Amino acid sequence: MRVGCPKEIKNHEYRVGLTPGAVREYVAHGHEVLVETGAGAGIGADDNAYRAAGASIAKTAQDVFSRSDMIVKVKEPQPGEWVQLRDNQILYTYLHLAPDPEQTKGLVASGVTAVAYETVTDERGGLPLLAPMSEVAGRLSIQAGATALQKANGGRGVLLGGVPGVLPGKVAVIGGGVVGLHAAKMAVGLGADVTIIDRSIPRLRQLDDIFNGRVHTRYSTVEALEEECFSADIIVGAVLIPGAAAPKLVSREMLSGMKKGAVLVDVAIDQGGCFETSHATTHAEPTYDVDGIIHYCVANMPGAVPVTSAHALNNATLYYGLQLADKGLKAMIDDPHLRNGLNVHQGRITNRAVAEALGYEMAEPQAALKAA
Repeated sequence: MRVGCPKEIKNHEYRVGLTPGAVREYVAHGHEVLVETGAGAGIGADDNAYRAAGASIAKTAQDVFSRSDMIVKVKEPQPGEWVQLRDNQILYTYLHLAPDPEQTKGLVASGVTAVAYETVTDERGGLPLLAPMSEVAGRLSIQAGATALQKANGGRGVLLGGVPGVLPGKVAVIGGGVVGLHAAKMAVGLGADVTIIDRSIPRLRQLDDIFNGRVHTRYSTVEALEEECFSADIIVGAVLIPGAAAPKLVSREMLSGMKKGAVLVDVAIDQGGCFETSHATTHAEPTYDVDGIIHYCVANMPGAVPVTSAHALNNATLYYGLQLADKGLKAMIDDPHLRNGLNVHQGRITNRAVAEALGYEMAEPQAALKAA
């Protein structure tokens, strides 16, 4: 199979779908790899590094899309990219379709087989291809929030760790999954007063054990959310319903009860955001103000640290990518966890959460694949 890797074109996206090390693995499996010139510049990998790994270099993205059987990316295809996709081609990348009807329409029209990193599962019910970027985004959320909290950036002017004689800043983390865990680790490391809010009692018990009393845990109710948000300096939205749009847990009305200059960091923005007042921003203009509350809603947070995040992502995606390259569609017929990543196939939506969010009729993925 010919595997193609175009350069990412989303605003300030410096990651790359295939590192030179990943290219070597595909080549070792007998596949051709075509990489767009400059695709790895953001991680310090030039064209010669890809040539040394066994890849061919394409002059344009159009060349990559037109000549490849499988496209490996990082972020969802942009409008100029999805029109280049075609029937009998596999797209392997993050998609986040539930809050994105235009992209969904474009992928359906293209006939492509689209496999989303964020809905591939493992035997423990986890999301192994989403986890590494959730770890990065969780850790970055505190760095970004602490920066936005500085007075010169519009924030309250609070140092998260405080100093002797002055109380530390307060951080509320909504959601105790991978993002929430790593956000809390960073916040605790800076010396902040941290509370994690979640709806799972077993998960709250796990977090209590992990942090051994260094964080507070609260069961998620409207009252608990209001109390924690009203007293927090930084609120991290870390809620995830796999494949579906994120629930809006913080309303516009709640902003009036928060401290002026407090910061909302919406890590769920890829799935539409969990704050009512959220809309996607970029690294070029990461924040905006609503009613005196600073919103940080960058939709590709890990793109800010591409060297770390591209390698972490490739470590996670390589195994399933090789399965797709080795077996084609049969890889998803054979492996139910990879099959859970199938979101679009030959003009039909094959993920229930996406279909329900956008009003499509769902095609059962295994039947759709076997019919093909």
